[in-house]
Amino acid sequence: MRVLGVDPGLTRCGVGVVEGVAGRALTMRGVGVVRTPVDAELGDRLVAVERGIEQWLDEHRPEVVAVERVFSQHNVSTVMGTAQASAVAMLCAARRGIPVALHTPSEVKAAVTGSGRADKAQVGAMVTRLLRLAAPPKPADAADALALAICHIWRAPAQNRLQQAVALHTPKGRTR
Repeated sequence: MRVLGVDPGLTRCGVGVVEGVAGRALTMRGVGVVRTPVDAELGDRLVAVERGIEQWLDEHRPEVVAVERVFSQHNVSTVMGTAQASAVAMLCAARRGIPVALHTPSEVKAAVTGSGRADKAQVGAMVTRLLRLAAPPKPADAADALALAICHIWRAPAQNRLQQAVALHTPKGRTR
């Protein structure tokens, strides 16, 4: 499975591609950051994020795009920018028919480090170790994008089995 992880942000949108299957060694195929100028108009920044994501999709051809689920913070303007960048990533994937998976920050941290409360340094260290890298990817947004991809690869098989079980036991004509 090849997954593009996206750590959404307007100034720095982390992107990372990981390939592999649960239970086997994983391989990093690419990592980086899509940057936009802080002083640019919002629409121009969103177009820049779109172009960057499209470039990653063209180059790496992922089977799934894993995006960090936006959660409420105290700073509403930060949440809005993150949500807008997240929506751009989801739109780019959907336009191509690529499935999108959303994972919460604590879900990603727990999957990669064993603790949902791990800090950025711990996540970076574990990503480095799991992908056998020489050094942690910089900035942290890039490492977070790789962690999202790893989380999805590890969690997808169990999530798929759960969805199949629910579908099997849901009466016909009824949706959950």
